[in-house]
Amino acid sequence: MLTREENDLLTRTGAGTPMGDLYRRFWLPVLLASELPTSDSDPVRVKVLGERLVAFKDTQGRVGLVDQRCPHRQSNLFFGRNEDGGLRCAYHGWKIDVDGNCLDIPNAPEGESFKAKVFAIAAYPAIERGGFIWAYMGPRDAQPPVPNFEINNVPESHRYISKMLLHANWLQLMEGEIDSSHVSFLHSRIDKGDNALSSRNRMQSAMFQDASPTWTFKDTDYGIMLGAKRKGADSQTYWRVNQWLMPAFTMIAARPGTAVHLQIRVPIDDESSIFYRAIWHPSRPLSADENWDAKENGINFPELIPGTFHGKENADNDYLINRAAQRTTSFTGIKSVPAQDWAVQEDMGGPIADRTLERLVSADAAIISVRKRLISTARNLQEGIEPSEPQAGDRYGVRPIDIMLDEKAEIWDGAREYLEAHTW
Repeated sequence: MLTREENDLLTRTGAGTPMGDLYRRFWLPVLLASELPTSDSDPVRVKVLGERLVAFKDTQGRVGLVDQRCPHRQSNLFFGRNEDGGLRCAYHGWKIDVDGNCLDIPNAPEGESFKAKVFAIAAYPAIERGGFIWAYMGPRDAQPPVPNFEINNVPESHRYISKMLLHANWLQLMEGEIDSSHVSFLHSRIDKGDNALSSRNRMQSAMFQDASPTWTFKDTDYGIMLGAKRKGADSQTYWRVNQWLMPAFTMIAARPGTAVHLQIRVPIDDESSIFYRAIWHPSRPLSADENWDAKENGINFPELIPGTFHGKENADNDYLINRAAQRTTSFTGIKSVPAQDWAVQEDMGGPIADRTLERLVSADAAIISVRKRLISTARNLQEGIEPSEPQAGDRYGVRPIDIMLDEKAEIWDGAREYLEAHTW
């Protein structure tokens, strides 16, 4: 378990907090690219790390991410007009560009000379890449390269990105992605029917036959490779290796040759989060099965309330739990696999879990390892030691793996060729 001070350090991400400062050292996806489809399209509200912002794409196609408050009377720029190279406030017509500078003050005769005296509002570097709008919210002198995820370099036909807004702290949601033993229970069936995860090549049946994985880890310059080991048939061992990339990017294990899965957690504030799930294949368009898996199909990804990023299965309706199905078919009685996760994660005694009450066991070793890495890195930053992980973005060409190996083989040698990105 953690101390209260450690729990606060990990979960609080506002400006000036240790974890907030660490998050701001990384480029983060703040929107889907489809939310800013064209130049001069509608501005979009963005709340990230507790900051209320507005995103827009100007006439030249440059992406702006600026403080929502107009420097004149603090009115919300979201209601402004996106026109002629800037965002014009609806209240008095002041215009702001993507760098936060005031371009025009049309409501006062001294406007042309006075605009140079207006301090620029907060504005963050932002760029469209790989289907995301990425932003960097940290100190300019520490700005790293945009992370070179493989998805950034594949055609649109090879990828699909889903987005949801969730009502819980980023950490308790992210920790589910590095918790291998829960899958053997939470996502299992009791009627011997096909499991949604195994039937779509996401994992093998051994996941549900050995519910007690043992762990091995390998630290990297970008995060940790997390290897969960289970018993397999015929002198084999079943391995699932997730790639965890600081601060909250997790590549989920899948079989060789199938689509790569990346899940990302971005704090909206301390009690809510953006969840992205990106699926891509490096060398071909997504197959019919992979497209089904990627999209809002109601099983491997939940159906969304039309026009929103909120799931139809949610806390207000108890995730549409079907108690009859729980008795006869599904371990949880909840239809979609992600909603099964969120049912147990969104309210862990509240939107921010009290980790001083936990009683951890060996199955939680990956969670312990990741927490230690985050705590030490955040504390080092508070002592003036800049993290090296953001600079490792050019080495994000890695993969997770779901694989059977001979029981005598070590995972880092036996699966070496699968853990590095290459064209299949």
